[in-house]
Amino acid sequence: MYRAFSSAVAVRPLALTLVVTLCMFFSNTEIARAQTTFYGAMLNNQGVFMGGMGIASIGGETFYTINLRPELAFGKFGAGLNIALRYNTQTGQIRSEDWNESNDYLRAIRYLRYGRKNQDNFYTRADALDAARLGHGFIMNYYNNELLFDERKVGLELDYDFGIGGFELANSSFGRREIIGGRVYYRPLQLVSDMPIIKNFALGATLVRDDDPDSYRGTDDGVSVFGFDAELPIIKNQLTELKLYADLAKIEDFGSGQAAGVELNIYGVSGLFDFGAQLERRFLGKEFLPAYFGPFYELERTSFQRANGQTVPKKNFLDDQNQSTSGTFGLLYGQMLNSLRLVGTYERRDGRPKSGILHIEATLPETIPKVAFRAMYDDKNIDDFGDVFKLDENSAARLGIGYRMDPLIFYVDYIYTFRYDPNRTDPKTGLPDPGYVVQKRFEPQLAVAFTFPIGGR
Repeated sequence: MYRAFSSAVAVRPLALTLVVTLCMFFSNTEIARAQTTFYGAMLNNQGVFMGGMGIASIGGETFYTINLRPELAFGKFGAGLNIALRYNTQTGQIRSEDWNESNDYLRAIRYLRYGRKNQDNFYTRADALDAARLGHGFIMNYYNNELLFDERKVGLELDYDFGIGGFELANSSFGRREIIGGRVYYRPLQLVSDMPIIKNFALGATLVRDDDPDSYRGTDDGVSVFGFDAELPIIKNQLTELKLYADLAKIEDFGSGQAAGVELNIYGVSGLFDFGAQLERRFLGKEFLPAYFGPFYELERTSFQRANGQTVPKKNFLDDQNQSTSGTFGLLYGQMLNSLRLVGTYERRDGRPKSGILHIEATLPETIPKVAFRAMYDDKNIDDFGDVFKLDENSAARLGIGYRMDPLIFYVDYIYTFRYDPNRTDPKTGLPDPGYVVQKRFEPQLAVAFTFPIGGR
């Protein structure tokens, strides 16, 4: 049915572009892009109706792109749509991979949200998850459900802190039952003590399950990770938060691990700066991996790379962890003048080669007048510093730069991800070797955006 749909709309791209352009101007809508939240840096907390036209290169093919992205903000509430049409410049047909699953249509809802994570007592957001985290991140840490371009999903985050306790929830996809997890926490001493430090002592429990790692219901390959944690805020006021914490986690039918650490957050006066740091020691038993649901999990769940280059499902890789180990995990976060924002995480095991995992993200919204910048980078299997910025099958990168000339915005987006290729062959033997291959996308676009004051804060 979906192939028939793409054939039916095989029209001349130029004619369609002219029609859509006229419709957009007569309806007072303008251009933008739908593949990223890059405009959040330039149009924060404003209602806006946008659309876009441009050229994209995906997997060696060139497409004319038409994107529509209406967006609304009412105080803490935000909503947006994401409708992308890509026409092959050679065939004139819509790119079938964008609309060949029912979940593709659900992805047209780019996001619905209320509140902001870790800032408001109630927070929820339904969209692509690029950095989902539960608790201190010992089980789920910066999980990304849009790593694979043609398999992006609409997920959910839901947090609520009601004082004496609360919960955090994360779901990878509304389209099918895959990864779902949650953490509940309770502050028992608030019932018996009003002391500033003691009353905030909290106990928590976390459970995350991937019900179908290989996306085939006929197999029983589900994996569950559960754990418990405790935290004690030493300092907690409007300027500083310092807490100690400990985590214990176990992978069902496999091993377990523990972690203990300290987390510091410093909030600057009048938004001048914020700073956060986390440092923890990890003690990992056999058949256990910390942060099992991490930024690369969508790739690793079926294709986890061993040290010898062989790929196996991540669950099978647990059998290779035949020794107890220890290691260190660190996180740094900072922002200055409500503009430059940096976050980085790094973890490594003691005495274990190629065990480094890195995540870096930077956002710079219009610190230079009319220029915005955003970059994200993930890397794994790091052995030494030379491995950190070597773009290969271990890496995922994204870079966006925009220049605003009201009401015009010109920007360039470069995305380096993966896609599954059933026709891949082994370069040494020439034999079939289905698996993931690097996919590079370069998308320059010119946009126009009119904002209107309907809310925000």
